Amino acid sequence: MPLTSARTALKKYFGYDSFHPTQEKAISAVLAGKNTLVLMPTGGGKSVCYQVPALVKAGTAIVVSPLIALMKDQVDGLQAMGIAADYLNSSLDAREQASIIERAKKGEIKLLYVSAERLATPSFFQLLKQMEISVFAIDEAHCISSWGHDFRPEYAQLSNLTRSFPSIPILALTATADFTTRQDILTQLELPDPVVLIDSFDRPNISLSVQLGIDRMTKIQKFLQERQSQPGIVYCLSRKTTEEVAQKLQQAGFSAASYHAGMSSAERSRVQRSFIKDKTQIICATIAFGMGIDKLNVRWVIHYNLPKNIEGYYQEIGRSGRDGAPADALLLYTYRDYQTLKKFCTDSSRTELQLAKLERMKEFAESVICRRQVLMHYFGEPYVKKCHNCDVCESKLATFDGSAIVHFVLQALTDSTQPITTKELASLIANASLGVSFAESHFYLSQLKNAGIITQLFDKQQQLSLTRHGKKVLAERKKVSLVTLDTFIEKRETAADTIKPKRRKPRSSEYHSPIFEALRQKRAEVSQAQKLPAYMIFSDKTLLEMAHEKPATKAQMLAISGVGEVKWEKYGVKFLEVIQQ
Repeated sequence: MPLTSARTALKKYFGYDSFHPTQEKAISAVLAGKNTLVLMPTGGGKSVCYQVPALVKAGTAIVVSPLIALMKDQVDGLQAMGIAADYLNSSLDAREQASIIERAKKGEIKLLYVSAERLATPSFFQLLKQMEISVFAIDEAHCISSWGHDFRPEYAQLSNLTRSFPSIPILALTATADFTTRQDILTQLELPDPVVLIDSFDRPNISLSVQLGIDRMTKIQKFLQERQSQPGIVYCLSRKTTEEVAQKLQQAGFSAASYHAGMSSAERSRVQRSFIKDKTQIICATIAFGMGIDKLNVRWVIHYNLPKNIEGYYQEIGRSGRDGAPADALLLYTYRDYQTLKKFCTDSSRTELQLAKLERMKEFAESVICRRQVLMHYFGEPYVKKCHNCDVCESKLATFDGSAIVHFVLQALTDSTQPITTKELASLIANASLGVSFAESHFYLSQLKNAGIITQLFDKQQQLSLTRHGKKVLAERKKVSLVTLDTFIEKRETAADTIKPKRRKPRSSEYHSPIFEALRQKRAEVSQAQKLPAYMIFSDKTLLEMAHEKPATKAQMLAISGVGEVKWEKYGVKFLEVIQQ
């Protein structure tokens, strides 16, 4: 099937003129009937990879989604665009479920969202055999892998789809999976000859900052005062902390609520709907409990405590800036958080893995290398430039020529006939005639991991290995600068109270322009009248483009990214009038 019809659907329903290259490759693969694994960052447009094929192919797309609330958000958004979508889950009564099942049998639903638990039931499998299915889409596919950060045992049964429906393409999608997790996903699903598409993990619109977790509430309030009326999430380590932080924010005059697994399902649903509809500005949520939201206008994320691993951290900060507009991520870190989390790593089958990933998270928090470099290298993506949108890039740390140490490390790894761990290599460096202590050795190895010169193999007892970049550094005897441990300690002890990089101010000021504020108010009126979340009318990014371009006609409005024919018919004139006024 040609991509022409897919592009037509993209413009008509979603308001975009062209696909992202990875989206186009994924859609082409699905339309050709090929099994596919897609890795795209949160907010990168993964859902389009199965939603568009569902629109242009005959039959119904079955979408496996891990959370009831996330299903509802996505279905509400699709229905708002005029797309026949629905979901089957425990929030519906028997009559509602029977009606949806009957419509599914008749082929009246283009996308049907279900949980992995429901899909595994014999009754649902019987329903599938009575339907014409266009594609199976497995969202949050990292849940399949025990190496991932959010393992769900029910997902392990999804290989039944491959065996029972061999002619229907399976599309697995995730935003956060390192090499080990990706390989495990493919193995667990038993996909024959899959197409693997790995997009850039970079989210350049998110500004990254790490601050010492001292006097956290003062820092949070200062951060929020610069972001009045901007929705955001504070992730906390415990249920008690979410409630305490929410209460303190309320006392300081902010609209905030807590959200955790200890609350009743009805209360969680009430809080989440209030947040999605912009009635509550701030949600304080536990790190341990996944809050499935598809809210495009989250402008910031704060981690009150250190996350358990980089995958979880990256997925959580990815809740912000999903529309591509500027967003901020702030991590408040103390060594005590790290010690507390170490005590939580008690799963005997995965304790070593959990500890290793926690250690890498700590190394990110203590990094003296561009934070975006650290994240990209962790996920196996080359990234050697400075991002100039993180706190490390904005700071100036003194360095020295560490080439002798680096070349010693790389040569030792190359010559070794046995696997070497970080601790073993640090001892080797300390005992060599390099004048380096054991603590300094650890610190330098962290820098080499963060810089993508060496990597830690989680599926091979945490052994260290040279990356392609590291092999080049050794072969060409490249000069490598390192930051001393003393410099890092001095920086940490005299850390500035700056929350965001200087260059973020002009970008964030776009949210305070009079025309953007007028458009935002109109969106709020329309969303209230339509009983839909504001971002389902138009995203912040679309409003920013309207404010900048000032369209005056239908054609000019349709040229705005995110304004499709359906939304033009529903809302276009109202927003043109605001711009004209």
